[in-house]
Amino acid sequence: MRETRFAPSGDARICFEVAGAGDDFVMIHAGVADRRQWNAAFEHFQKTHRVLRYDMRGYGDSEPVAGAYRAIDDLCVVLDAAGMRGKKIMMGCSMGGSLAMDFTLTHPHEVQSLIMVCSGPSGLSLDVDEPEEFAQVMEAERAGDWDRVCELETQVWFDGRGRSPGDVDPGARALLFDMNRRALEYGRLDLGERERDATPAAYKRLAEIDQPVLIVTGALDVPFMAGAAEVMRSSIPNNSSVEFADAAHLPNMEHPDRFNDEVRRFLEFL
Repeated sequence: MRETRFAPSGDARICFEVAGAGDDFVMIHAGVADRRQWNAAFEHFQKTHRVLRYDMRGYGDSEPVAGAYRAIDDLCVVLDAAGMRGKKIMMGCSMGGSLAMDFTLTHPHEVQSLIMVCSGPSGLSLDVDEPEEFAQVMEAERAGDWDRVCELETQVWFDGRGRSPGDVDPGARALLFDMNRRALEYGRLDLGERERDATPAAYKRLAEIDQPVLIVTGALDVPFMAGAAEVMRSSIPNNSSVEFADAAHLPNMEHPDRFNDEVRRFLEFL
């Protein structure tokens, strides 16, 4: 049975869901999404695991509030509320993957394995080309055209390089647009100041990660993500990787069945 609850973190209320039974499995969404990013994975893995997904502060049903905060503290509050402070699988996409890695480095005895989906270590900087849409996003932000901002970001993160909106699943694309549009509205409120989660930054500490790590990439993602994946592959002692040739930044939304199969195979060999 699925349970939706709110965990108080300072003045904020963090929305989370728990379902299933078995080993604990935590899913953290990308910065252009919310917990609905994991719809298919949440339904699939609750058959074999106790699964938790939540909305980070300023996303989905977790409204932003004034004041400084650390995302890792919000995560710990949710884990406490769900009774998940033992060994667990941590999976995150993009910004959520960076947070999952920071948690792994900060609380290594609580993490069984780590799944990094189109993500990279916190603090990493690479000299790579940016999509041309980024400049257009800034122009749209200055003009206050938030629908245009959201459409451009959907083109970058969901359509990916070399594809148009007509080349991708319309339902999944519409969900991504809706999740990101809601986050943009929260962002316009200019509430809350996120502070660094891990010190020193994770990119300096990759050799310390001794848990098995699965690195998932999309071939049509932005160049930074390919570079970040290569850094992780060369620096994390125990890692494996899989690339989705026909996906951009959110392969779990584009190809949910294959994604779940790849994650399941990784977990079976732990």
